[in-house]
Amino acid sequence: MDIEYLLWLQDFREAAGNILTPFVDWLSYSAITWLLFVPFVVYWCVNKKAGLFMIVSLCISRFLNGIIKVTACVYRPFVRDTRIIPAGHKPTGYSFPSGHTMWASPILGSLAVLTHKKSRLFAWLCGIVIILVAFSRNYLGVHTPQDVVVGTFAGLLSVWIASLIISRPERENFYLIAGIVLCILGVVYTAYKPYPMDYVDGKLLVDPAKMMLDTFYAVGMTTSFILGRWIEREYIKFHVTGLNVKGVILAVIGLIPVYFIVCTFAGSYNWLFDVFGELFTVSGGRFVIGFILMFWTVAVWPYVITKFCE
Repeated sequence: MDIEYLLWLQDFREAAGNILTPFVDWLSYSAITWLLFVPFVVYWCVNKKAGLFMIVSLCISRFLNGIIKVTACVYRPFVRDTRIIPAGHKPTGYSFPSGHTMWASPILGSLAVLTHKKSRLFAWLCGIVIILVAFSRNYLGVHTPQDVVVGTFAGLLSVWIASLIISRPERENFYLIAGIVLCILGVVYTAYKPYPMDYVDGKLLVDPAKMMLDTFYAVGMTTSFILGRWIEREYIKFHVTGLNVKGVILAVIGLIPVYFIVCTFAGSYNWLFDVFGELFTVSGGRFVIGFILMFWTVAVWPYVITKFCE
């Protein structure tokens, strides 16, 4: 039924002359690029605790996504059935659950939790966008309905887990240590678990080495957040800038390296693959990139903010 549903969407897409495809593709793309800037700006400029809540939600969601993917090892729908032709770029990685959905749902879900008392309309809008992002992955032919449904549920579950963690600051050291242990176990599990080795006409259908990349990226992000959070809490202790001129300028500058990292993964800056190709195509490199992204956000740029705002 899932394949038939995707084929029906594909027929509709083609019958409509792909008139909606550019918008749907932009929405899907935004879930893993522009949307990521929101928790970082909140953390730097608006409310430190709220920003941490959003970032913790995201790290938990990304970690869960990576572990579930390499456990389930579900092939993409266009691998399972060659009648499905994705609209645009063919993504790598396993299909279940949807990574884009598990980027969007923790960010928008935590944002809805933070704002629902002040604006129920905005909170409902966040929920609608989560649904639209999930649907976009079906519409583009790169995920099945079960991929996005489970991805949405897991992302929102991450928000709930993060709310429990943030509400108990006295146990933060325990959570940080537990997180490091889980990251180590996640690396070992991902690297050494068995993977399906299916061949078609003598060629490996899906290379397990490439399927590990998303998980190592997520583990790199999570490990870096834990280390960066401890360093910031103990030594940096920055205060948010506020949404003033200086704060906005610092946020924009701080987002520049974030922009290049996330947009390269999204395919906007493929030329970076020619320069740093090894970092993007091996598990260790993906770990390093994820580590740099989150350490910059949680520790390095807050240190810069402290120096400029003294």
